[in-house]
Amino acid sequence: MDDHSDQLSGPGRASAAPPDVLPLVAFVATALAFLPALAGGFIDWDDGSLLLRNPWYRGLGLANLAWMFSTVRMGHWMPLNWLSFGLDYVIWGMNPLGYHLTNVALHAAAAAVLYVVAKRVLRVALSDCRATNGWLRAGALVAALAFGFHPLRVESVAWITERRDVLSGLFYLLTISTYLRYVERRSRGAYWASVGCFALALMSKSITASLPAVLLLLDVYPLGRLGGHAGWLTREALRVWREKLPFVALAGVAAVVAFWALAQGSGLTPLRTLSFGARAALSLYALAFYLGKTLWPAHLSPLYELVLPVRPLEARFVLGALGVVAVTATALLFRRRWPALLAAWLAFALTLLPVLGVAHNGYQLAADRYTYLASLGLALLLGGLVTRWGRPALVAALLGLTALVALSWMQIPAWQSDLTLWRHAVALDAASGVARSNLGAALTADRRYEDATRELEQAVALRPGYAEAWNNLGLALAPQAGRLPEAADAFRRALAVRPRFGEAWNNLGVALATQGETERALVAFAQATVADPSSAEARNNLGLALAGQGRVREAAVEFQRALALNPDFLQARRNLDQAERLLR
Repeated sequence: MDDHSDQLSGPGRASAAPPDVLPLVAFVATALAFLPALAGGFIDWDDGSLLLRNPWYRGLGLANLAWMFSTVRMGHWMPLNWLSFGLDYVIWGMNPLGYHLTNVALHAAAAAVLYVVAKRVLRVALSDCRATNGWLRAGALVAALAFGFHPLRVESVAWITERRDVLSGLFYLLTISTYLRYVERRSRGAYWASVGCFALALMSKSITASLPAVLLLLDVYPLGRLGGHAGWLTREALRVWREKLPFVALAGVAAVVAFWALAQGSGLTPLRTLSFGARAALSLYALAFYLGKTLWPAHLSPLYELVLPVRPLEARFVLGALGVVAVTATALLFRRRWPALLAAWLAFALTLLPVLGVAHNGYQLAADRYTYLASLGLALLLGGLVTRWGRPALVAALLGLTALVALSWMQIPAWQSDLTLWRHAVALDAASGVARSNLGAALTADRRYEDATRELEQAVALRPGYAEAWNNLGLALAPQAGRLPEAADAFRRALAVRPRFGEAWNNLGVALATQGETERALVAFAQATVADPSSAEARNNLGLALAGQGRVREAAVEFQRALALNPDFLQARRNLDQAERLLR
């Protein structure tokens, strides 16, 4: 919306209002708040599988682009995310500084766009109190910085893997901004720009599929295009509904693709593990949990482990449900006096819906990163309080923003390395088998095998059904003198829990081959290639096992397959060259 309230009149002419520099202020301030994230490295908790051991995103050639638009690696279809990683690689190679810099810049840009969105929304929402342009700007800036500075953002910004949050968040906000411009000016160009930005958001992360519902909420309040005097089925209201059809169509396609990608990866938690009642309890608890962490961001962890079975009548789940009921009842009770409260709460719940217990997957009860989009409505609510109540609210907001920056600066160092991250997680929850397993893996990577073994023995005791912990224990035991048979047993325990665990089959094959059990090793490597057909390492090891039995021609085929999976696999290249020389 053009702002004419700052125009100054001069003798005989009017000078244009100065440009609003506060979006730049929001960008710079947010970037500075996350400056310590640049010191971090890659975290081998998804960064490893996505980036460190994946050659296919490294470049922007035709083969790279085809892979980016077709892969569902680790259960996600996110081609725009891969394009950004490919660009990072072209510029920075494998220097993590550049990847972190991109994350910080995207998050800062999202804060700048939120300022623009907040200014437009607050102008309409607070038209009754005739807020001055200065207070509108102040409220919009507070909203942008509250979103930008909040320590719940640390996971999304400081963890390179979560590029999908900051990239999708930027396009999510650009979708809303261009949609508001369309509403203000009836510009078809702005409308289709909004649809295009939404498509880009979906290509970054499928959680943005809830955006059409958020646009409808905006149409109800504060835009007043639906409900109230506008009605729900009047001619104008029907036009508003029709406007959402392209958005809904895109969201529907994205949802189908997301479920398909998830099925190719880890898949949803089955009903036999989480019943409908347990999912409902988990969803209500998670809503209360996220709201609580937003208002009081203490003890933030990379992993809030879900302990099974979920008992819906357990005190924390009952209290969480009561909290959600209380907030909802309050928002409904005051919907006429404070409609913004109900709108912000509904946006919060709708945006989180895809990642609550209804469609649960993984080992987590909740995750900080899931609040990235959901927090936008609450940030706007805070900005509205500053705009309406003026100086006292602004002073309180500035104190709060200072505290948020301090908390973020305290949280960011946890994300510097695998060791710092999982030590932090174990310090917060010593009973987390998953966190101890990851800490053990980090200690193994640091060649501190005895320390790693102690952590991993606790991990398997806490969570004996966690296959990754048994596999990590085997990796910690294998380099220690005389403990290779124990390592092989640990790999077998991992496979007893998860028979199609390709990495454990491969590790078992290595352990058996090292002990001279070549026939069993060959079987294990063959099983690894079946369980994980994308593993170039398993193909290479199978080739070595075949070559050791004199089956050189079959070995050469496996080396070729390994190179097809990973063209940069130098060991497989050398093995193939040697096999071809023997075959001549």
